[in-house]
Amino acid sequence: MANLAALTDTFIEQYGGSAEGIAVFHAPGRVNLIGEHTDYNGGYVFPAALTFGTTLLIRKREDNKLGLATTNFPSSGTFSVEGVEYDKADDWMNYPKGIVNELLQQGVTFGSGYDILYHGEIPNGSGLSSSASIEVVTAYALLSMENLPTDTVKIALLSQKSENEFNGVKSGIMDQFAVANGKKDHAILLMCDTLEYDLVPFQSGSYKLVIGNTNKRRGLVDSKYNERRAQCEQAVSDLRSAHPELELLGQLSLEQFNASKSLIKDDLIRNRAEHVMEEIDRVLRSMDALKSNDLAAFGQLMNESHDSLRDLYEVTGAELDAMVDAARGVDGVLGSRMTGAGFGGCTVSLVHEDSIERFQEEVGRKYTEATGLTADFYVCSIGNGVERLQ
Repeated sequence: MANLAALTDTFIEQYGGSAEGIAVFHAPGRVNLIGEHTDYNGGYVFPAALTFGTTLLIRKREDNKLGLATTNFPSSGTFSVEGVEYDKADDWMNYPKGIVNELLQQGVTFGSGYDILYHGEIPNGSGLSSSASIEVVTAYALLSMENLPTDTVKIALLSQKSENEFNGVKSGIMDQFAVANGKKDHAILLMCDTLEYDLVPFQSGSYKLVIGNTNKRRGLVDSKYNERRAQCEQAVSDLRSAHPELELLGQLSLEQFNASKSLIKDDLIRNRAEHVMEEIDRVLRSMDALKSNDLAAFGQLMNESHDSLRDLYEVTGAELDAMVDAARGVDGVLGSRMTGAGFGGCTVSLVHEDSIERFQEEVGRKYTEATGLTADFYVCSIGNGVERLQ
């Protein structure tokens, strides 16, 4: 967790005044344990909130201006609360601006302006949801400061809408939902279509989650994410002759899909849909594995997930594949897969605590040999969703 005393000093350096009236909030990053590229297809995902994320310090202003600054980048700005507009030059600030815009559209009237300082511990572009963390903590903090209800499901939805419409990233609901609704030592089984969810105890015993950052930057907006969405929509269109009501792939069972997948004439489109349908099934099977405390079976499902993302959905790339291959060669690793949208970003592995040092050394070395890049590793605990710290 961030050093709040140091952050308070930075806030005062940036905005002046004293510590009086400063409130502190935190939203985590998230890792998806299994269920990738199923969220925008109306399927199940299984994410968990991490213990590190974005810390936000906020204080009321006398005017109706919004001051935005961060410890992570030199850029900062001041905007009118009443009329925020997207501007590419404002870079990271478009995420909080999008939240203000969305709150205004939902009828929130701000009683004052605010100065805000962000401190992000999530590596930028890593696929651990730095943007969702910023969005959710901003919405939660502003609603709290205005003494308005902080319904975390609604906050997740308005954060997603802001990312989709203001920032032009067609992300699914998973990232914002996990960041807003996470719980310590639990993962979230989320049905993305209906937002029905269960908090599932994730008791990994002597096994730890290790996130490996490939340090291959990935930009969601520019990646092939929107192309994959369009391919899934094409699959739905092809399947409608057998299922006229179909809107999302996840509304079919795997059996229904297998019975009618021959309607998808394009091999590539069929591969994309096949990944989605089998991945949704893997999420459900992973629940059974966890309920019976069969971590080996869970790890095997993680492996199958990555292989499908590599071969059928084609979103892994050389760096993620190299890291996963190296991870699977280490004794004490039950499973390893890419997590997030792909094309760089992170892997998640289930590693016995006695093997963690060897894992970091061996995987790091083999990854550098294969790619020329240097990996970072985080041994993770599962933490809470968005909350007020003081």
